[in-house]
Amino acid sequence: MPTPTPPPTPSPTPSLGPLRPSPLVEQATERLRTRIAAGDWPVGTRLPGETTLAKELGIGRSTLREALRALAGAGLVQARQGAGVFVTALHPTEDWPTRLRRAAVVDVYEVRMLVEVEAARLAAERRTPADIAALHTALAARREAAAADDAAFVDADIALHAAVVAAAHNPVLTDLFAEFAPALRQALIDLLTLLTLRTPDPNPGDDTHEALVHAIDQGDQEGAARALRGELGETLGRLRG
Repeated sequence: MPTPTPPPTPSPTPSLGPLRPSPLVEQATERLRTRIAAGDWPVGTRLPGETTLAKELGIGRSTLREALRALAGAGLVQARQGAGVFVTALHPTEDWPTRLRRAAVVDVYEVRMLVEVEAARLAAERRTPADIAALHTALAARREAAAADDAAFVDADIALHAAVVAAAHNPVLTDLFAEFAPALRQALIDLLTLLTLRTPDPNPGDDTHEALVHAIDQGDQEGAARALRGELGETLGRLRG
């Protein structure tokens, strides 16, 4: 009687292996950042030389230089030609989007008014036929969004304001508005919901937005600025209230 063939031995499950430590540059950067935050080297103090720091951290000088560059990018240190590397701050500088997220929405809205009112004035001066068409399209989309939920309505409202800023043909203003929009979106949705502003009128502010688009279309700079100042000022008043 033939000997039965044994079943194949299942292949062992491949091991995931140990996790690799984070790159030395990241470790060195974090170690130096921690010591700076702890006040080991006060602001204005010169860091120890490269040889000393590299030896203390157990890394090469090239790795140390990368770590120092990362700290400089965070605004913590600054290299001075022929003098060394000096501590300039104890905590990293937040980038602009992060600062906007942390800012009070009223503060952001006040700056938004300054930016957009001037943008409306410039839009009335510089608008092109393509800009006018985009503004009328955005206004129509805002009206259509009146039948949608608050989030969709706010998105349509922001899109109309973005079209106004775009018509100013100033890339700095365009970039500023793009930074403000995410910080404002959720706040405006919450405002509409909490105050039930769309209960009596699902399309609040339609008359002021129509006046804004008309003023830009007609090249009326003061009229455009006035319409936008009134519309944003009303919302700002609710935010302050």
